[in-house]
Amino acid sequence: MWVCRFRRCGLVMNYTMLTDFYEITMANGYLKCGMGDRIAYFDMYFRQAPDRAGFAIMAGVQQLIEYLNNLEFSKEDIEYLRSKNMFCEEFLDYLSTFKFECDVWAVPEGTPIFPNEPIVTVRGPIIQAQFVETMVLLTVNHQSLIATKSHRIVSAANGIPVMEFGSRRAQGYDGAIYGARAAYIGGVAGTACTISDQMFGVPALGTMAHSWVQSFDSEYDAFTAYAKCYPENCTLLVDTYNVLKSGVPNAIRVFNEVLKPLGIKKCGIRIDSGDITYLSKKARVMLDEAGWESAGICVSNSLDEYIIRDILQQGAKIDSFGVGERLITSKSEPVFGGVYKLVATEENGEIIPKIKISENVQKITNPYFKKVIRLYSKESGMAIADVLTTYDEVIDESKPYEIFDPQNTWKRKTVTNFKAVELQVPIFKSGKLVYNSPELQEIKEYAEKSLALIWDEVKRFENPQTYFVDLSQKLWDIRYELLKRNNK
Repeated sequence: MWVCRFRRCGLVMNYTMLTDFYEITMANGYLKCGMGDRIAYFDMYFRQAPDRAGFAIMAGVQQLIEYLNNLEFSKEDIEYLRSKNMFCEEFLDYLSTFKFECDVWAVPEGTPIFPNEPIVTVRGPIIQAQFVETMVLLTVNHQSLIATKSHRIVSAANGIPVMEFGSRRAQGYDGAIYGARAAYIGGVAGTACTISDQMFGVPALGTMAHSWVQSFDSEYDAFTAYAKCYPENCTLLVDTYNVLKSGVPNAIRVFNEVLKPLGIKKCGIRIDSGDITYLSKKARVMLDEAGWESAGICVSNSLDEYIIRDILQQGAKIDSFGVGERLITSKSEPVFGGVYKLVATEENGEIIPKIKISENVQKITNPYFKKVIRLYSKESGMAIADVLTTYDEVIDESKPYEIFDPQNTWKRKTVTNFKAVELQVPIFKSGKLVYNSPELQEIKEYAEKSLALIWDEVKRFENPQTYFVDLSQKLWDIRYELLKRNNK
């Protein structure tokens, strides 16, 4: 049974039972083994950015907060679990009075993030810290994926506004709603998804469909009716029949007959099929020759960053893009591979590092309770490297600091004249929310400023420069000792 609550931005659902079943069986097992109160530390991180990019963009923290703030098991939930005949009554009683008690740290939304660094850390009773794994991953993976893909598309557009048009092709309604939110963080100008404007303030944008044009006796009649309805927002879809022979000429005629007498110069056309480069060039000439230099040209039709880059290089005349399925589903690589791993436990107040070892070197975890520190050059302001340290380390900015590749340790560099900034911020303390979430517009602006501090070489589409994510010497020693001990 869904437990619903209302908040300012819309309806919030309690997704407590949206979890992998083994999270519940492990929770029951921890309790039966007397381990339910053992303090554990889990990190969420990813091993490789989508599309082999040099970085990703953090998103989804607000929805993670809403999930954790609303964790509770209803009577119906407990009866369902009882019906499975797998769980002890002590465990079911525990769930009936469940209260979230963990500490949570996260990298703020809009921050550029890199492989193998913790972007969410959860500390608390293992029965709880383990249980929230599925939703931590689901929430952050999805929105970080779409924010990252959106930024690639927006970057390819090179300052030309991009609109998110993907709701009808999204993977479910949450994919459409939260995908539009994430896309806005990634840099799009607005969305076709109305509810995302209502809930989050992502500007809703749109024009007409081909069905509008087909519904009238003629294309000219359809354009005239639309211009009279929306003279201040008149963008006409010109490819229902023939872009250059009828669509653009009819649009010009309507601009002259309806908008010009009203003194309105802001208007446009949209092309949704055909050779975008060729058609946009020809349409631009026709509009300009008719005195409508102010009319914009919007294009859509299965666009992505590579198509956008190519058509602009070919001289396409475009004032805005509408990008749908390949953005909202991140079609080129639709999975953000975030993982959630145990990195430490506590025994008698002492933090005990834990490591996962694999023959696949990429899957060996970085143990212990950590911080992520970004080093910025005081001279240029640009990001130099990220360093994972133990939670109690301090990097002294007044002294040179040596960073090194954690796999190829002979690769070392001494950094001077830098500023050290911790990336993760406290979100929950003992289950209590201690973080004030920024408004979405603030997140978008923060993302833009943060991305400007990452070198362009790291942001290349193909063969990006690898950004350094290093371990402090102390953390590297802990990891090496665990590897050596477990290899005996």
